[in-house]
Amino acid sequence: MTTENVGFIGLGNMGHPMAKNLEKAGFSLSVYNRNIAKTAGFGAQSTVYSEITDLIKDNDVVFTMLTNDDAVQEVYGKILGLPISGKLFVDMSTIAQDVSIDLARKLKEKGATFLDAPVAGSTKPAAEGTLIIMVGGEQTDLDRARPYLEKMGKSIKHLGKNGKGLAAKLAINYFLSIIYQGLAETILFSDQLGIERSEMLEIINDSASGSGATKVKTPLLIEQNYTAAFALDLMLKDIRLAQKAGASYPLLGTLLDTYETAHEKGLGQLDVIGIIESIKQS
Repeated sequence: MTTENVGFIGLGNMGHPMAKNLEKAGFSLSVYNRNIAKTAGFGAQSTVYSEITDLIKDNDVVFTMLTNDDAVQEVYGKILGLPISGKLFVDMSTIAQDVSIDLARKLKEKGATFLDAPVAGSTKPAAEGTLIIMVGGEQTDLDRARPYLEKMGKSIKHLGKNGKGLAAKLAINYFLSIIYQGLAETILFSDQLGIERSEMLEIINDSASGSGATKVKTPLLIEQNYTAAFALDLMLKDIRLAQKAGASYPLLGTLLDTYETAHEKGLGQLDVIGIIESIKQS
């Protein structure tokens, strides 16, 4: 067992179960969340901090799992003002590549190191520790982070220099946005033709068109309960990031229109498969 002290910043829908897996593994863990209520359940075994600056001072390896570019830049803006030489930072958020690469450079100038390590998988794999983790950065830094990453994911893919983990994440989420829109349209079409959703989804999942993505959304579609495991607005953010990174393919415009329309209808906090409600209203 490593003797390094580990910090985790960002205890949202994904970060909370990911940090819990580090705690269960017995690491010396400290946590911080802007909304202190989300640190509930950590106080018995881990240290809860009310200030980012204190957590950074007391920890050697720090993970961040934050909502977007602005949140990451706000947190790392505080971090960069501190003595951080020798510390390793692992950002597991999905943000713009240029923002992440710039952070890596600034941290290196301060004597720290940095990995971008976004994940594939939603809240259930996060809780089970079966995420796929896509990493950009130096091999020596990944070696240092690996004991912790192995408790959060079933697969760790080292894809190259800083920014490459995010490149893979943007690509896989681009594909997922297509799958979810296609699944929603297919279910609406089968509804129109008088096929029971449960029967249509069984056919999809048992056929070559089925996948982990369709299977995990099946209960939500049958129950028509779109409580977010991965919010629709987060997928919209990722589609826009893909566009910023250079995606300019035939489906991009359609995806942007569909997900932006759902956002404008106030559906952004639904699960991503809640896109079906927006399409149904069109």
